[in-house]
Amino acid sequence: MERKAAYANLAKWFEYLNDDCDYENWSQYLIEKLRAFPLKNGLDVGCGGGWFTRAFHRAGYTMTGLDVSAEMLDFAQAQAVKEGARGEYLLGDITKFRTPKKFTFVTAINDCINYIPKNKLSAVMKNIKNALTKGGVLLFDVSSPCKFRNKIANTVSVDDRDDVTYMSFNREEQDGATLDVTLFVKRPDGAYERLDETHRQYLYTEEELTAALTENGFTLLEVTGHLGEDKTTSDRLVFLAQK
Repeated sequence: MERKAAYANLAKWFEYLNDDCDYENWSQYLIEKLRAFPLKNGLDVGCGGGWFTRAFHRAGYTMTGLDVSAEMLDFAQAQAVKEGARGEYLLGDITKFRTPKKFTFVTAINDCINYIPKNKLSAVMKNIKNALTKGGVLLFDVSSPCKFRNKIANTVSVDDRDDVTYMSFNREEQDGATLDVTLFVKRPDGAYERLDETHRQYLYTEEELTAALTENGFTLLEVTGHLGEDKTTSDRLVFLAQK
């Protein structure tokens, strides 16, 4: 069975399978953080299917979505057209990203940074800084060490629905985890098609991310847990920084 790159198969199912994560409340929490600054246009790094890109657009910002997955961008563009949420979507790798355009803020939501290899983190922060205007804001989150230890490392995740079954077999690595994902997708004839892909995620501590921000010219404004939770027990760490 051919095993494809991350999100090659999962792209069209990702938002559907994450319908229990309360996207609406999550996005409003992030928008409230952005509204503390005089921001106009944003770059959503690792935009995936574009849920947060569209939410930021609805909040009044001019948005550009960036993702390394062509399949995710196809879905994002289709949803943007469907919802009338105008925006530009770019295929690109943030570890190599260069643009003459400047943004007043950059976001990277829902584990984007967890997909960045350790030896490329500093380059990513540098590229983001170069894409920002002076005083520009960076807002991102990561899966916390607590989540890695208790919910990702050496676990199996299953979501069984009438039209698709999702399974993820997760094994701990020295610096994160490898997730072998299998989908069984129901075809019109009632048979199921098997689709496989592999995800590699890296565990980042608050200290590592703070150091990467500082060495690349950012001022760290705050670190909180998901939706304001206690960051020592939350599944996510949310970073707010300024150039």
